[in-house]
Amino acid sequence: MEGTKMKHQHSKDRRGRKQFLTILIAIFTLLSISYGVAAAATKSLTLGVGDTATVTCSGNRLSINSQQRTSLTVSCTGTTPTTTPPPPTTTPTTSPPPTTTPTTTPPPPPPGHWYAPPMVAEWQWEIDHPLNTSNTTDMGTGLTAWNGNTAPATNPSIYDIDGIDNPASTVTALHAMGKHAICYIEVGTAGNYYSAADEGIPTTYYAQFQAAGVLGNKLSGYPEKFLNITSNTTVSIMESMIKQQCINKGFDAVETDLDETYSGSDGSTGFIISQAAEQSYLTTLATYMHANGLGWIAKNLDDTGDNFATLMQPMADGIISEQCSQYGSCGALSTFTSNSKWIGEAEYQLSLSSFCPSANTANRNAVLFPVSLNGSRQPCR
Repeated sequence: MEGTKMKHQHSKDRRGRKQFLTILIAIFTLLSISYGVAAAATKSLTLGVGDTATVTCSGNRLSINSQQRTSLTVSCTGTTPTTTPPPPTTTPTTSPPPTTTPTTTPPPPPPGHWYAPPMVAEWQWEIDHPLNTSNTTDMGTGLTAWNGNTAPATNPSIYDIDGIDNPASTVTALHAMGKHAICYIEVGTAGNYYSAADEGIPTTYYAQFQAAGVLGNKLSGYPEKFLNITSNTTVSIMESMIKQQCINKGFDAVETDLDETYSGSDGSTGFIISQAAEQSYLTTLATYMHANGLGWIAKNLDDTGDNFATLMQPMADGIISEQCSQYGSCGALSTFTSNSKWIGEAEYQLSLSSFCPSANTANRNAVLFPVSLNGSRQPCR
């Protein structure tokens, strides 16, 4: 649990009896005749008490435009799958070139085509503030390592930075330098740290979680609350966060913080969460990341006191462990080592000489960081 901050669908009111429901369905049908002619129709449907209705959209998307207690307005948009009428036979026409509709998110890559850090790769962890790529402290460059290595050997090739604090331009700048960027987010708790403007969305993630009723007990020492990770709504909001803050900004991977809350090592969640439920939750999120070209960097799975790190290793592309040397939990990461996966070890209180020799031998990419994670770093090699 690092740094000074740990790194947010509205619930429907089902109370009362509805006398009727009026659904206004705006269906826009695109008719392609040579260069294309658009036509739209508006239909209204009134239901009595106990009635149900199914609305089918012949286009690509059915969207909710407005919602009241007794009315709901939806619209159908996109191109209909109907056959385009042939051009007139008397007047030959030349069809215009096909156009490509830009998408915010690129199509998923083939399986396995996502970023996985090499086993040995230096890293920087800075989530205290937006990364300044022109600042040598923020970048963690020009340092001499404990074993005597000097820059550029000690310069990071991986940057783990806050996904919400940092814009897409920062990720682009790192890529231009030949670096990789990891998107730090919290998946087991939610804190009210950001405004909707910060997150670039109409309603903060925290407010969405709160409205959905999936916030539990307070995380000790932080203004955060545990999430009910067994809720499908939690998964939906979290995937939306990953898309908006990580995928759309061009990150290479995602670090999931507080991803072992079932163990109780961070306190009582207020929910009944089993190891199997946590495994299912993380597998769902990692599958979503992989489908969109992002690697998954797990976090502190060695803290649980059981086999969770071993259990999740096949799905993870790397792992960050805080203070595994100090607390003697590095051995729980053995399957990551035996499978040549990247391990980022962060120590806060030990001397370099007390953990660097064993970390270097085991190929754990160990760094002494300040607890604030403000950019300062002392690498082991």
